[in-house]
Amino acid sequence: MTDSPAARLQQLFEGHRLTPTQRRIAHSMVRRAADVPFLSSVELAEVAGVSQPSVTRFAVALGFDGYPALRKYLREVVPPGPGPAGDDLNEYQQAVRAEIENLRHLGELLADPAPVLRAARLLAASRPLPVLGLRAAAAQARGFAYFAAKVHPDVRLLDEGGSLLTDRIDHARRAGATTLLCFALPRHPREVVDALRHARAAGLTVVTVADSAFAPVAAVSEVLIPAAVGTGLSFDTACAPMLLGRVLLEAMCDELPDAQARLEEFDSGAAARGLFVE
Repeated sequence: MTDSPAARLQQLFEGHRLTPTQRRIAHSMVRRAADVPFLSSVELAEVAGVSQPSVTRFAVALGFDGYPALRKYLREVVPPGPGPAGDDLNEYQQAVRAEIENLRHLGELLADPAPVLRAARLLAASRPLPVLGLRAAAAQARGFAYFAAKVHPDVRLLDEGGSLLTDRIDHARRAGATTLLCFALPRHPREVVDALRHARAAGLTVVTVADSAFAPVAAVSEVLIPAAVGTGLSFDTACAPMLLGRVLLEAMCDELPDAQARLEEFDSGAAARGLFVE
């Protein structure tokens, strides 16, 4: 399968130690992979919300003489995408179009299922399984934990911060947890980074679903699988991270030998109680 423009950009950034500002530029370039080879340094700076000199320093950090050399390289190695068609769409339609692109990029990423399969094995083996998500990511963590509890014997949702968060991580570790799953979405709370650092120090393996491979949580995650968020509306949209969470659930079910039996038991109990309206 031919690498997508986003995948080729990811490969360009791998192995470089980037500052937070540079990670922001890299993230913006991945989101705009199809047209970034044709943006000026000023335009890229506007897209990323940084200064033009920051774009120049970013290009140098990647080993180029300056931004023109980086753009020339991108035009040679990043194939042009379908282009920014749909200029006549309204802002709501554009937001939907952007989410479709995010899902397409996720589909390309999943062509190599190895990271998901590795993560699933780690999640399935952890008893209990703590699932962390604060602020914008709380809904993703809560959704995963709700469904995971139907097949996993002990899922512990960590969706509230504060001084008790590290206590709850420690409690899970003492109870036998070996892995913590984190959903991390912008804006990234400092508390999440601190919590993951604490989890690793306690001996937990950290698996993270984040909006970018360059997110602040990357440095404190053993396994990070990216799924971009949409930024076209006042508040970010997270269709791709949600779908990636369901993919992890599916792969985790395959690692749990009694998952199907647990689901059938739940369905029988729900039917007996008349839990759902048919």
